Amino acid sequence: MERTQALRAWLGQLFPAQEWRTEPASADASFRRYFRVSFAGGGESRIVMDAPPQKEDCRPFIQVAGLLRGAGLNAPQVLAQDLEQGFLLLTDLGSTTYLAALQADDSRADALFRDAVDALVSWQLASRPGVLPEYDRALLRRELDLFPDWYLARHLNLVLEPAQAQVLERSFSLILESNLAQPQVYVHRDYMPRNLMLSAPNPGILDFQDAVYGPISYDVASLVRDAFISWEEERALDWIVRYWEKARRAGLPVGPDFGDFYRHLEWMGLQRHLKVLGIFARINYRDGKPGYLADTPRFVRYVRAVCGRYNALTPLVHLFDRIENQQAKKGTHSP
Repeated sequence: MERTQALRAWLGQLFPAQEWRTEPASADASFRRYFRVSFAGGGESRIVMDAPPQKEDCRPFIQVAGLLRGAGLNAPQVLAQDLEQGFLLLTDLGSTTYLAALQADDSRADALFRDAVDALVSWQLASRPGVLPEYDRALLRRELDLFPDWYLARHLNLVLEPAQAQVLERSFSLILESNLAQPQVYVHRDYMPRNLMLSAPNPGILDFQDAVYGPISYDVASLVRDAFISWEEERALDWIVRYWEKARRAGLPVGPDFGDFYRHLEWMGLQRHLKVLGIFARINYRDGKPGYLADTPRFVRYVRAVCGRYNALTPLVHLFDRIENQQAKKGTHSP
Protein backbone atom coordinates (compact mmCIF):
# COMPACT_ATOMS: atom_id res chain seq x y z
CA MET A 1 0.00 0.00 0.00
CA GLU A 2 2.82 2.41 0.85
CA ARG A 3 4.44 1.82 -2.55
CA THR A 4 1.15 2.42 -4.33
CA GLN A 5 0.76 5.74 -2.51
CA ALA A 6 4.36 6.70 -3.29
CA LEU A 7 3.87 5.81 -6.94
CA ARG A 8 0.72 7.91 -7.19
CA ALA A 9 2.51 10.82 -5.51
CA TRP A 10 5.36 10.55 -8.03
CA LEU A 11 2.93 10.52 -10.96
CA GLY A 12 1.20 13.54 -9.46
CA GLN A 13 4.50 15.42 -9.57
CA LEU A 14 5.04 14.41 -13.21
CA PHE A 15 1.54 15.36 -14.34
CA PRO A 16 0.37 18.14 -11.99
CA ALA A 17 -2.04 19.70 -14.48
CA GLN A 18 -3.56 16.52 -15.92
CA GLU A 19 -6.16 14.05 -14.79
CA TRP A 20 -4.94 10.48 -15.00
CA ARG A 21 -5.75 7.01 -13.78
CA THR A 22 -3.76 3.81 -13.49
CA GLU A 23 -4.64 0.18 -14.09
CA PRO A 24 -2.50 -2.96 -13.91
CA ALA A 25 -0.66 -3.53 -17.19
CA SER A 26 1.25 -6.71 -16.36
CA ALA A 27 3.30 -8.49 -13.76
CA ASP A 28 6.21 -10.84 -14.20
CA ALA A 29 8.06 -13.51 -12.28
CA SER A 30 10.16 -10.91 -10.48
CA PHE A 31 9.11 -8.29 -7.95
CA ARG A 32 8.43 -5.68 -10.65
CA ARG A 33 4.91 -4.44 -11.36
CA TYR A 34 3.67 -2.43 -14.34
CA PHE A 35 0.73 -0.03 -14.57
CA ARG A 36 -0.77 1.73 -17.57
CA VAL A 37 -1.36 5.45 -17.06
CA SER A 38 -4.27 6.87 -19.06
CA PHE A 39 -5.15 10.55 -19.33
CA ALA A 40 -8.53 12.27 -19.30
CA GLY A 41 -9.28 13.78 -22.66
CA GLY A 42 -7.08 11.30 -24.53
CA GLY A 43 -3.44 11.43 -25.38
CA GLU A 44 -0.88 8.64 -25.44
CA SER A 45 -0.93 6.32 -22.48
CA ARG A 46 2.24 5.58 -20.54
CA ILE A 47 3.60 2.65 -18.57
CA VAL A 48 4.97 3.08 -15.08
CA MET A 49 7.28 0.44 -13.62
CA ASP A 50 7.32 -0.18 -9.88
CA ALA A 51 10.55 -1.99 -8.99
CA PRO A 52 11.24 -2.05 -5.23
CA PRO A 53 14.90 -0.98 -5.01
CA GLN A 54 15.72 -3.48 -2.28
CA LYS A 55 14.58 -6.26 -4.65
CA GLU A 56 15.23 -4.92 -8.17
CA ASP A 57 17.76 -2.58 -9.81
CA CYS A 58 16.34 -0.34 -12.54
CA ARG A 59 19.71 0.59 -14.00
CA PRO A 60 20.17 -2.52 -16.18
CA PHE A 61 16.69 -1.93 -17.63
CA ILE A 62 17.63 1.64 -18.54
CA GLN A 63 20.96 0.54 -20.06
CA VAL A 64 19.53 -2.29 -22.19
CA ALA A 65 16.55 -0.19 -23.32
CA GLY A 66 19.09 2.28 -24.67
CA LEU A 67 21.05 -0.46 -26.44
CA LEU A 68 17.91 -1.88 -28.06
CA ARG A 69 16.71 1.53 -29.20
CA GLY A 70 20.21 2.31 -30.43
CA ALA A 71 19.97 -0.81 -32.61
CA GLY A 72 16.79 0.59 -34.17
CA LEU A 73 14.45 -1.70 -32.23
CA ASN A 74 11.15 -0.96 -30.56
CA ALA A 75 11.94 -0.99 -26.85
CA PRO A 76 10.32 1.38 -24.35
CA GLN A 77 11.80 4.84 -24.07
CA VAL A 78 12.53 5.89 -20.49
CA LEU A 79 10.72 9.22 -20.06
CA ALA A 80 11.31 9.77 -16.34
CA GLN A 81 13.04 7.93 -13.53
CA ASP A 82 13.32 7.88 -9.76
CA LEU A 83 15.97 5.29 -8.97
CA GLU A 84 15.81 5.93 -5.23
CA GLN A 85 12.17 4.85 -5.14
CA GLY A 86 12.42 2.37 -8.02
CA PHE A 87 10.00 4.05 -10.44
CA LEU A 88 10.32 4.42 -14.22
CA LEU A 89 7.93 6.10 -16.65
CA LEU A 90 8.00 4.44 -20.08
CA THR A 91 6.40 4.71 -23.48
CA ASP A 92 3.57 2.22 -23.99
CA LEU A 93 4.17 -0.55 -26.55
CA GLY A 94 0.58 -1.78 -26.46
CA SER A 95 -1.39 -4.42 -24.62
CA THR A 96 -1.25 -7.49 -26.92
CA THR A 97 1.66 -9.88 -26.50
CA TYR A 98 2.78 -12.27 -29.20
CA LEU A 99 1.68 -15.05 -26.86
CA ALA A 100 -1.88 -13.76 -26.64
CA ALA A 101 -2.04 -13.19 -30.39
CA LEU A 102 -0.72 -16.68 -31.15
CA GLN A 103 -3.04 -18.36 -28.69
CA ALA A 104 -5.95 -16.58 -30.37
CA ASP A 105 -4.83 -17.34 -33.94
CA ASP A 106 -1.66 -19.30 -34.62
CA SER A 107 -2.03 -18.81 -38.38
CA ARG A 108 -0.19 -15.52 -37.78
CA ALA A 109 2.84 -17.31 -36.38
CA ASP A 110 5.01 -17.26 -39.52
CA ALA A 111 4.60 -13.51 -40.01
CA LEU A 112 5.15 -12.72 -36.33
CA PHE A 113 8.20 -14.94 -36.07
CA ARG A 114 9.64 -13.38 -39.22
CA ASP A 115 9.47 -9.98 -37.53
CA ALA A 116 10.94 -11.44 -34.33
CA VAL A 117 13.85 -12.98 -36.24
CA ASP A 118 14.53 -9.71 -38.08
CA ALA A 119 14.63 -7.84 -34.77
CA LEU A 120 16.87 -10.47 -33.20
CA VAL A 121 19.41 -10.25 -36.02
CA SER A 122 19.49 -6.45 -35.67
CA TRP A 123 20.03 -6.81 -31.92
CA GLN A 124 22.88 -9.26 -32.41
CA LEU A 125 24.53 -7.11 -35.08
CA ALA A 126 24.78 -4.28 -32.53
CA SER A 127 26.82 -6.49 -30.17
CA ARG A 128 30.04 -5.23 -28.62
CA PRO A 129 32.14 -7.00 -25.98
CA GLY A 130 32.55 -5.37 -22.60
CA VAL A 131 29.16 -3.64 -22.58
CA LEU A 132 26.92 -6.26 -20.95
CA PRO A 133 27.81 -8.84 -18.28
CA GLU A 134 29.42 -12.02 -19.59
CA TYR A 135 27.27 -15.12 -19.84
CA ASP A 136 30.25 -17.07 -18.56
CA ARG A 137 30.73 -20.57 -17.18
CA ALA A 138 29.99 -19.49 -13.61
CA LEU A 139 26.63 -17.93 -14.53
CA LEU A 140 25.61 -20.78 -16.82
CA ARG A 141 26.48 -23.26 -14.09
CA ARG A 142 24.59 -21.35 -11.39
CA GLU A 143 21.54 -21.51 -13.62
CA LEU A 144 21.92 -25.26 -14.16
CA ASP A 145 22.21 -25.78 -10.41
CA LEU A 146 18.68 -24.44 -10.01
CA PHE A 147 17.46 -27.78 -11.43
CA PRO A 148 18.82 -30.06 -8.68
CA ASP A 149 18.43 -27.45 -5.93
CA TRP A 150 14.85 -26.35 -6.58
CA TYR A 151 13.20 -28.80 -8.96
CA LEU A 152 14.62 -32.09 -7.70
CA ALA A 153 15.31 -31.34 -4.04
CA ARG A 154 12.52 -28.88 -3.22
CA HIS A 155 9.75 -29.73 -5.69
CA LEU A 156 10.21 -33.50 -5.94
CA ASN A 157 11.74 -33.88 -2.47
CA LEU A 158 14.40 -36.08 -4.07
CA VAL A 159 17.97 -36.68 -2.93
CA LEU A 160 20.06 -38.04 -5.79
CA GLU A 161 22.00 -41.22 -5.25
CA PRO A 162 25.78 -40.84 -5.83
CA ALA A 163 25.59 -42.50 -9.26
CA GLN A 164 22.69 -40.24 -10.26
CA ALA A 165 24.55 -37.13 -9.09
CA GLN A 166 27.54 -38.24 -11.16
CA VAL A 167 25.36 -38.59 -14.29
CA LEU A 168 23.96 -35.11 -13.73
CA GLU A 169 27.41 -33.62 -13.18
CA ARG A 170 28.78 -35.23 -16.34
CA SER A 171 25.77 -34.01 -18.34
CA PHE A 172 26.23 -30.49 -17.01
CA SER A 173 29.88 -30.53 -18.09
CA LEU A 174 28.95 -31.60 -21.63
CA ILE A 175 26.23 -28.96 -21.86
CA LEU A 176 28.55 -26.18 -20.69
CA GLU A 177 31.29 -27.29 -23.07
CA SER A 178 28.86 -26.89 -25.99
CA ASN A 179 27.43 -23.60 -24.72
CA LEU A 180 30.83 -21.98 -24.25
CA ALA A 181 32.10 -23.07 -27.66
CA GLN A 182 29.68 -20.70 -29.42
CA PRO A 183 30.41 -17.19 -30.72
CA GLN A 184 29.13 -14.45 -28.41
CA VAL A 185 26.61 -11.69 -29.05
CA TYR A 186 24.07 -9.68 -27.07
CA VAL A 187 21.58 -12.06 -25.46
CA HIS A 188 18.14 -10.81 -24.41
CA ARG A 189 17.86 -13.95 -22.22
CA ASP A 190 14.07 -14.22 -22.31
CA TYR A 191 13.29 -13.61 -25.98
CA MET A 192 9.94 -15.34 -26.16
CA PRO A 193 6.36 -14.55 -27.25
CA ARG A 194 5.30 -13.44 -23.78
CA ASN A 195 7.88 -10.62 -23.92
CA LEU A 196 7.23 -9.50 -27.49
CA MET A 197 4.39 -7.10 -28.22
CA LEU A 198 2.27 -6.50 -31.30
CA SER A 199 3.41 -2.99 -32.01
CA ALA A 200 4.57 -0.60 -34.72
CA PRO A 201 7.31 -1.25 -35.57
CA ASN A 202 6.89 -4.91 -34.74
CA PRO A 203 7.77 -6.41 -32.34
CA GLY A 204 7.85 -4.30 -29.22
CA ILE A 205 10.46 -5.83 -26.92
CA LEU A 206 10.10 -6.10 -23.14
CA ASP A 207 11.66 -7.81 -20.09
CA PHE A 208 15.22 -7.35 -21.29
CA GLN A 209 16.88 -6.15 -18.07
CA ASP A 210 18.81 -9.42 -17.59
CA ALA A 211 20.56 -9.17 -20.96
CA VAL A 212 24.11 -10.50 -21.19
CA TYR A 213 26.89 -11.12 -23.71
CA GLY A 214 26.83 -14.80 -24.51
CA PRO A 215 26.08 -17.74 -26.87
CA ILE A 216 24.56 -16.72 -30.20
CA SER A 217 21.93 -19.47 -30.27
CA TYR A 218 20.39 -18.66 -26.88
CA ASP A 219 17.68 -16.22 -27.96
CA VAL A 220 16.69 -18.35 -30.96
CA ALA A 221 16.24 -21.33 -28.65
CA SER A 222 14.12 -19.18 -26.31
CA LEU A 223 11.93 -18.03 -29.19
CA VAL A 224 11.09 -21.42 -30.68
CA ARG A 225 11.14 -23.56 -27.50
CA ASP A 226 8.82 -21.36 -25.50
CA ALA A 227 7.75 -21.61 -21.88
CA PHE A 228 4.04 -21.18 -22.55
CA ILE A 229 3.32 -22.38 -26.10
CA SER A 230 4.73 -25.34 -28.04
CA TRP A 231 5.23 -25.89 -31.75
CA GLU A 232 5.63 -28.95 -33.92
CA GLU A 233 9.29 -29.78 -34.54
CA GLU A 234 9.02 -29.15 -38.30
CA ARG A 235 7.62 -25.68 -37.80
CA ALA A 236 10.21 -24.74 -35.20
CA LEU A 237 12.98 -26.12 -37.42
CA ASP A 238 11.78 -23.97 -40.32
CA TRP A 239 12.03 -20.83 -38.17
CA ILE A 240 15.49 -21.81 -37.00
CA VAL A 241 16.64 -22.32 -40.62
CA ARG A 242 15.21 -18.93 -41.57
CA TYR A 243 17.10 -17.30 -38.70
CA TRP A 244 20.35 -19.06 -39.65
CA GLU A 245 20.05 -18.02 -43.30
CA LYS A 246 19.29 -14.40 -42.41
CA ALA A 247 22.06 -14.30 -39.80
CA ARG A 248 24.59 -15.68 -42.33
CA ARG A 249 23.61 -13.08 -44.92
CA ALA A 250 23.99 -10.37 -42.29
CA GLY A 251 27.49 -11.56 -41.41
CA LEU A 252 26.74 -12.94 -37.94
CA PRO A 253 29.05 -15.78 -36.80
CA VAL A 254 26.57 -18.66 -37.07
CA GLY A 255 28.91 -20.86 -39.14
CA PRO A 256 28.49 -22.34 -42.63
CA ASP A 257 27.11 -25.72 -41.48
CA PHE A 258 23.50 -25.60 -40.31
CA GLY A 259 23.84 -28.99 -38.62
CA ASP A 260 26.58 -27.64 -36.34
CA PHE A 261 24.52 -24.56 -35.51
CA TYR A 262 21.42 -26.64 -34.79
CA ARG A 263 23.31 -28.92 -32.43
CA HIS A 264 24.63 -25.91 -30.52
CA LEU A 265 21.11 -24.49 -30.35
CA GLU A 266 19.68 -27.74 -29.01
CA TRP A 267 22.32 -27.99 -26.30
CA MET A 268 21.87 -24.31 -25.46
CA GLY A 269 18.14 -24.89 -25.23
CA LEU A 270 18.79 -27.84 -22.92
CA GLN A 271 20.66 -25.58 -20.51
CA ARG A 272 17.67 -23.24 -20.53
CA HIS A 273 15.11 -26.03 -20.12
CA LEU A 274 16.83 -27.38 -17.02
CA LYS A 275 17.24 -23.89 -15.62
CA VAL A 276 13.58 -23.05 -16.15
CA LEU A 277 12.45 -26.21 -14.35
CA GLY A 278 14.39 -24.93 -11.35
CA ILE A 279 13.17 -21.36 -11.73
CA PHE A 280 9.51 -22.33 -11.93
CA ALA A 281 9.88 -24.38 -8.75
CA ARG A 282 11.69 -21.51 -7.03
CA ILE A 283 9.00 -19.03 -8.04
CA ASN A 284 6.43 -21.31 -6.43
CA TYR A 285 8.16 -22.15 -3.16
CA ARG A 286 10.14 -18.95 -2.56
CA ASP A 287 7.91 -16.31 -4.12
CA GLY A 288 4.46 -17.85 -3.65
CA LYS A 289 3.54 -17.81 -7.36
CA PRO A 290 2.27 -21.32 -8.13
CA GLY A 291 0.99 -20.75 -11.66
CA TYR A 292 4.30 -21.42 -13.35
CA LEU A 293 4.51 -25.03 -12.15
CA ALA A 294 1.74 -26.00 -14.56
CA ASP A 295 4.19 -25.52 -17.44
CA THR A 296 6.96 -27.74 -16.05
CA PRO A 297 5.81 -30.83 -18.05
CA ARG A 298 6.44 -28.86 -21.25
CA PHE A 299 10.09 -28.44 -20.26
CA VAL A 300 10.46 -32.07 -19.29
CA ARG A 301 9.27 -32.92 -22.81
CA TYR A 302 11.81 -30.48 -24.27
CA VAL A 303 14.60 -32.09 -22.24
CA ARG A 304 13.61 -35.59 -23.30
CA ALA A 305 13.33 -34.61 -26.96
CA VAL A 306 16.79 -33.06 -27.07
CA CYS A 307 18.48 -35.82 -25.09
CA GLY A 308 16.87 -38.46 -27.28
CA ARG A 309 18.69 -37.08 -30.34
CA TYR A 310 22.24 -37.22 -28.95
CA ASN A 311 24.00 -40.34 -27.70
CA ALA A 312 26.12 -38.38 -25.26
CA LEU A 313 22.93 -37.29 -23.47
CA THR A 314 21.37 -40.76 -23.20
CA PRO A 315 22.43 -41.08 -19.53
CA LEU A 316 20.43 -37.93 -18.75
CA VAL A 317 17.31 -39.48 -20.32
CA HIS A 318 17.86 -42.59 -18.20
CA LEU A 319 18.20 -40.37 -15.14
CA PHE A 320 14.84 -38.76 -15.90
CA ASP A 321 13.38 -42.27 -16.34
CA ARG A 322 14.66 -43.35 -12.95
CA ILE A 323 13.41 -40.17 -11.29
CA GLU A 324 9.99 -40.68 -12.84
CA ASN A 325 9.90 -44.28 -11.63
CA GLN A 326 10.93 -43.26 -8.14
CA GLN A 327 8.22 -40.62 -8.02
CA ALA A 328 5.60 -43.05 -9.34
CA LYS A 329 6.44 -45.51 -6.55
CA LYS A 330 6.10 -42.71 -4.00
CA GLY A 331 2.83 -41.59 -5.60
CA THR A 332 4.09 -37.99 -5.80
CA HIS A 333 5.00 -35.52 -8.53
CA SER A 334 6.39 -36.84 -11.79
CA PRO A 335 9.18 -34.88 -13.49
